[in-house]
Order: sequence, then structure tokens, then C-alpha cells
Amino acid sequence: MNLRNKKELAARTLKVGKGRIAFVESRKDEIKEAITKQDIRELVAGGAILVKEIKGRKKIEKRGRRKTGNVKKIVNKRKKEYVIITRKLRGYAERAAPQIGRENFKKIRKKIKNREFKNKKEIKKYIEELNKK
Repeated sequence: MNLRNKKELAARTLKVGKGRIAFVESRKDEIKEAITKQDIRELVAGGAILVKEIKGRKKIEKRGRRKTGNVKKIVNKRKKEYVIITRKLRGYAERAAPQIGRENFKKIRKKIKNREFKNKKEIKKYIEELNKK
């Protein structure tokens, strides 16, 4: 008994692939009589047609989706801001180096690298505190 067309009709009706449709052997005569989508739905409700589960990993965990949009632009902007502020602070530290000494200059360079100073005002304040000591 060739039920290929019935399987295709069931797949279209249930919106699944043909591979997921399974017929119950004992009820093939009923399936053969089905003509319309409504008949197929009734057979599914009655248990004559079964829909198999999805095989593979996709069911277990969805594949990782790539981010779209302007991620690169955002990263580049943040990097440019970092470079500008870092150069400004390093230049100021370089000019203040004779006043603060070599050891303190190295500490300040590390603090600049670790983003402890947000702007020039903060580094000035820090250098003034070093000079007071």
C-alpha cells in the first residue's frame, strides 16, 4: 500500500517534515481513506498518525546566534576614547616626572594603564598629594 501522498499531505497539514510523520500499521486502511486536511487532523487526534520528536542537538540546545549590527563600531569608539585619554594622561605624567620622581612616575603609569584616572583633573590631584608628602 503506497501512502506517500498521504504522508506529504500530513506533513503539510501539521507543518512538519515528511520524515517526522509515522503511520500506525494496524490503521493504514483508515489513513488510505483520508482525503482532506480535516481527515488528517482527525486521524492525528485519534492516534492513527504520529509525529516523531526532532532528532539531534538542535532540540537539546539552540545553536549560538551571531550578534548583528554595529558591535564593531561600538568597540572601535570605546578604544579610540581609551587611546585619547591615555595619551593625554601619559603626556601630563611625563611632564610632571621630574617633580615626582622615578618610582612615583612608574606607579602613575600603571594606574593610567588600569584606568584609575578618568581625567586630567584626577591625576593632577593625585600628583599634588604626592608632592605634599
